[in-house]
Amino acid sequence: MAKKRLGEVLRERKHISVEDLDRTLLEQQTTARLLGELLLERELVSKDDLVSALEEAARLRYVDVRFATVEKAALELVPRAAADRYCVLPLVREGKKIVLAMAEPQNLRAIDELKFLTGMDISPRLGFPSEIKEAIEKCYAEIEAQAQADQEQLPFVDQVDISDMQFFTASSSERNKAAMDEFEAELRNEKTPAVRLVSSILASAAKKKASDIHIEPHTMGTVVRVRIDGVMRDLTHIPPELTTSLVSRIKILSDMDISERRIPQDGRFVVQIGQNNLDFRVSTLPTHEGTEKVAMRILDPSATRVGFAQLGLAPENAASLGALLALPQGMILVTGPTGSGKSTTLYSALNLVRSPAVHIITVEDPVEYKIDEINQIQVNTKAGLTFASCLRSILRQDPNIIMVGEIRDTETAEIALQSAQTGHLVLSSLHTNDSVAAITRLLDLNIPGFVIASSLTAVIAQRLVRKLCSCRQEVPVTAEYSSRLLAAGIVDFDNTMFVETGCGKCDNTGYKGRVGIYETLIMDEQIRACIRSSFRDDEIRNLARSGGMKMMQEDALNKVKAGITTIDEVLRVVPFEQATAISRCRSCGKALAPAFLFCPYCGAGTRQVGSGRPVGRAGAHSEGAKA
Repeated sequence: MAKKRLGEVLRERKHISVEDLDRTLLEQQTTARLLGELLLERELVSKDDLVSALEEAARLRYVDVRFATVEKAALELVPRAAADRYCVLPLVREGKKIVLAMAEPQNLRAIDELKFLTGMDISPRLGFPSEIKEAIEKCYAEIEAQAQADQEQLPFVDQVDISDMQFFTASSSERNKAAMDEFEAELRNEKTPAVRLVSSILASAAKKKASDIHIEPHTMGTVVRVRIDGVMRDLTHIPPELTTSLVSRIKILSDMDISERRIPQDGRFVVQIGQNNLDFRVSTLPTHEGTEKVAMRILDPSATRVGFAQLGLAPENAASLGALLALPQGMILVTGPTGSGKSTTLYSALNLVRSPAVHIITVEDPVEYKIDEINQIQVNTKAGLTFASCLRSILRQDPNIIMVGEIRDTETAEIALQSAQTGHLVLSSLHTNDSVAAITRLLDLNIPGFVIASSLTAVIAQRLVRKLCSCRQEVPVTAEYSSRLLAAGIVDFDNTMFVETGCGKCDNTGYKGRVGIYETLIMDEQIRACIRSSFRDDEIRNLARSGGMKMMQEDALNKVKAGITTIDEVLRVVPFEQATAISRCRSCGKALAPAFLFCPYCGAGTRQVGSGRPVGRAGAHSEGAKA
């Protein structure tokens, strides 16, 4: 059965004459006002008759919004600007639907826009424009007053300046752009809690030098946590009624689909705070409660413009790596777990060697930092652009230096190592526990030992530990501290130690900033011979240590003694099992690996501490002579 028009229904019911209806329709064409509004204004029909006719014509129920119950949760789904623009009033939220009183429920474009904005299905009801506008003014004034009160309870909102913040997003969605413009307009009026909350969270995290922001919805509310110097801590708690609008704001900035909440999404945006640009990589994850967890990685481009010494590399290792980076070919690997600073080390190396005379290409997943004078490629697996396929194409571009974000498979490893043999300097990373384990990892990827030996020039293993704040104190070594060192196999320590105190600069944690602890394996002919001969990890490690390589544990202890960090912080990230079995030559006092029978420095015999065949330099020469 076809729908009837309002005038047709009124005429059939004899609530209006044909002459009055025609005259009112003519007036409607010149004023562009609603027919029902004009009929009421001219007192041509009663309100009850008009409501009954409207319900029949539109097949929708009328709601008198002046006396209707309006839920706060429904109001927060529709910004005030959208309510004014479409003359709608959110009433209640019913599951995945939101009930709206609308002056024009037949306006399909408005319904589509509201569906997109709220991420919910729209269930329209009839309402008169004058009544809806009056209710909008009343209801939104109440929610804005409550939001202002909520903001005053958030500790960080009034402590950070958000007036100089600017947001940049490469949005491809016109709807997202319109929604973002709407949010920005409300930010200027300082009325929308979601806009101010997001801005305050980002500014507070940037001020604290956080590396990550996590928005985690729970039953009783939403917790915002930040990762500072590798350790998570609470930033604030958000009322549950603000969670949806908070997440929507972030998704709009990140060019995500705000109506899609069932699948994970990824995006990014840039925030300019003062003169600094911060890149935010955003990931959303649906939770079992129908909400979304948001994680934002904060990338500061200035972090790549630091030298090796600032990262924490010992002067001798920094000099050695600088010399290796000046070579025309070879491979340098950086190893460590996720979050250990591998990318920062690689980018610092690129900044050291980049110049107009050098052609550098990188292939990354994702491109974390954008660097001038360097050609950076983003991996796109769905489009067939993998690390391996990129490397093949890169070689045709005749680069001097290639950086591969990570070696994940055999094909990538083979091409990268072959590139290092054919006149290219290759930088890359691996997920291994220490430097020697990188060799084993390549062997596990079915790379022949002779290829590794001829291509690899150095392996850097690293971790990040928190640095002591300037409020540190030097105190005598306690009995508990001594026992902990002895339990870790550390017998050589001073009579004093540095401990964290806590002050306003470090948020009373005692730590501020992080520094790397490193283990640098420089390949020489004897180590290459061990790799070709398939020596075990411990044998290669012992040989490297006898040649002067300091393990991460030793580098960490040096930083503890210098008061840079604490033993508690070191033990949190570095195992000490491999560092405990070290002895010294009784003749010259040099450090010896456990399997050595002869001191490689003075040639004196030494008691054998460990087990297995000796692989010291004297041992290696002896085996070579027998052969």
